[in-house]
Amino acid sequence: MNFIELLLLAAIWGASFLFLRIAAPEFGPFALIALRVGIAALVLAPVLRSAAAGSQCRGKAWPLFVVGISNSAIPFGLFAYSTLYVNAGIDSILNATTPIWAALIAALWFGQAMNRSQVCDLMLGLAGVAVLVWDTAGGGVAGMPLAIGAALLAAVCYGFAVNYSKRRLAGVQPLVVAFGSQLAASVVLLPPALLSWPQQAIAPSIWLCVAALGVICTGFAYILYFRLIERVGAAYAASVTFLIPVFGLVWGAVFLNEKITPAMLAGCAITLLGTGLASGKLSDLLPGKHKKLA
Repeated sequence: MNFIELLLLAAIWGASFLFLRIAAPEFGPFALIALRVGIAALVLAPVLRSAAAGSQCRGKAWPLFVVGISNSAIPFGLFAYSTLYVNAGIDSILNATTPIWAALIAALWFGQAMNRSQVCDLMLGLAGVAVLVWDTAGGGVAGMPLAIGAALLAAVCYGFAVNYSKRRLAGVQPLVVAFGSQLAASVVLLPPALLSWPQQAIAPSIWLCVAALGVICTGFAYILYFRLIERVGAAYAASVTFLIPVFGLVWGAVFLNEKITPAMLAGCAITLLGTGLASGKLSDLLPGKHKKLA
């Protein structure tokens, strides 16, 4: 049961890049992501029915604000921009580099020690990124290199948010973190969203993509993610990172006719292998490992 939920979560988060790819050209990054986090905040708002949750939300307002910026507002916006030029599948692979940046930030910024094996594994992951970027950027499409850089910067932001949350939000209810961060991101993104709001009429199908991004890919996905953490632990839930690119590539190919090249598959495999070895999470994908908790 837990592995099925993990696959469902990966499928949902993989689909988020599909919806971004469809809706971003119509709304633009600011308006689209403001809607995404605003809808997600409404979905998660019932968490405040608990007095303890409300107290934590007020007491940790600043850390929640920082996480809202670094884990939602900025990276969501960067990925929305990136999907204007980059395939959904490629963005989903670049998103999977988050553990690499999290480990590097932990070592360089927060002083966490890394052994030689971890360094080698991270270098392997970065080599996979290089293969993917070389193949993608070589297409000669205007704006492609900047879009790839934006996606990688988004993953760096996620890496920072992981380390910051561990240190500043330890002990806070996970759904409080989810709601508070989405609310903070909504507040920050509202002004630029209003200034860049699309002038043209938006088709109902595009609005459905926006609704799916906010309700399913953010609000419901957070609930599912934190339920997995509660039942089987953070390491197992975080292993979803290595499944998201599979669905990102599949959804892009099926619904947007995106090509999957051998270089993309090679870059994806090398990146995920290096990242998985460095983080020690590859074994967490084995369903039997957590059978007793299912």
